[in-house]
Amino acid sequence: MREHDYSIRPATPADLDAARVVMLDTVYRDFGTGYVPRWHGDIIDLAAAYLTPARHTLVVAVDGTGEVVATGALDSRGPAHPPNPAHVAERYPSGVTAQLRRVYVRPEHRRRGLARRIVDELLAFAAADGGYRAVYLHTDPAVTGAEPFWRSLAKVVHDEREDTGGGQNVVHFDVPMP
Repeated sequence: MREHDYSIRPATPADLDAARVVMLDTVYRDFGTGYVPRWHGDIIDLAAAYLTPARHTLVVAVDGTGEVVATGALDSRGPAHPPNPAHVAERYPSGVTAQLRRVYVRPEHRRRGLARRIVDELLAFAAADGGYRAVYLHTDPAVTGAEPFWRSLAKVVHDEREDTGGGQNVVHFDVPMP
């Protein structure tokens, strides 16, 4: 499929089960952690996390057959300390920070521009909200392609691999607002 064979749109309640499968497949296959409630609790109740709150959103990419093949979410929660470094949590307070989450693409649909298109939709949502001052995300650099993708769109604000002890081994990014 080509990039234009997909539609990117806000998720509806009918999309939630398929979106959850994409997300859970990703945390098991790509992260190797499986479902960890303290990290992935939002995946279980996507409606409460992303559809109900006015300033949150969940976006899906749907292929020509109607299958959900990619996801992306945004919420108004900044990174918490702990587990994140205190200076990162202070820089991105909840309420005025749009945090990008769950930007996941099924492996067979990668390298087609879907993640970039989803991020564009999420950034447009953040800009339209009017109350966000910053856009933040963190990624696990062990996931194939994640770090180079985010480096192409955002600026590193902290790389925990450089910390004594390695922290959580995640990389924190500031994404330019449109």
